[in-house]
Amino acid sequence: QVQLVESGGGSVQPGGSLRLSCVASGIDLILYSVGWYRQAPGKQREFVADIDTSDDTRYADSVKGRFTISRENAKNSVALQMNSLTPEDTAVYSCHVELMGTVIEFWGQGTPVTVSS
Repeated sequence: QVQLVESGGGSVQPGGSLRLSCVASGIDLILYSVGWYRQAPGKQREFVADIDTSDDTRYADSVKGRFTISRENAKNSVALQMNSLTPEDTAVYSCHVELMGTVIEFWGQGTPVTVSS
């Protein structure tokens, strides 16, 4: 059974940092492209960042220079380091993995991030 568990969310003041983690069980994450998405209250889910099996990364323009996605292969996880957070970053952050070239994909349940003073 495949399971993705996100952690690391919470409340932080503007300018602060959080590190999210997406830990997988039942699959080997190095074989998958892994992405982070977020959904703010009343808004559609949006892409944040992803990392492919070659460790190439992409970022949404809104987070470039502030967020960093990376693999933690020893933990079978992918991290999202978020710095210089603003209230606009408030959302539920979810992990998504897909096996490229197939329809195989999985979503985590999400971890909430609140940025406020």
